[in-house]
Amino acid sequence: MSVPALTPDQVQRKSRMEILARSNSDELAHYWQEQVSHPSYSHLREPEIGLVMVRARSGGKGSRFNLGEMTITRCSVVLEDGTIGHGYVKGRDRRHAELAALFDARFQQDDTSATFLTHIENRLTSDRAVQSAKSAATKVEFYTMVRGED
Repeated sequence: MSVPALTPDQVQRKSRMEILARSNSDELAHYWQEQVSHPSYSHLREPEIGLVMVRARSGGKGSRFNLGEMTITRCSVVLEDGTIGHGYVKGRDRRHAELAALFDARFQQDDTSATFLTHIENRLTSDRAVQSAKSAATKVEFYTMVRGED
């Protein structure tokens, strides 16, 4: 069964939703306050906490296996004009999921309001580089010495 290719709009929305999910609640609350207008909205799905199964591949290429469960929070909102937004975030932060859903809906109305995502993405990239540097500092090289008995 083949998966249909994503349209450019779908690729852009997927990228934005990923950044919203990887951001934190305080960042999104700050940028939400900076918005010129705050549309009225209602919940299609109240923020709710649940579990998803995380799958992995042995060696990154092998067969898939169930690694374990992870807690997520999801939320769906509908703006006054009928635009629907969804938010899925790891953990148990209901406000983060709600803000992610609100921004998803807003970006569908007007994608010029998404310029702040560049700031969040830069911070996430910087955080990842710092974490990689910390991990690299603890790297240990192992090697096997031949005893010469053979």
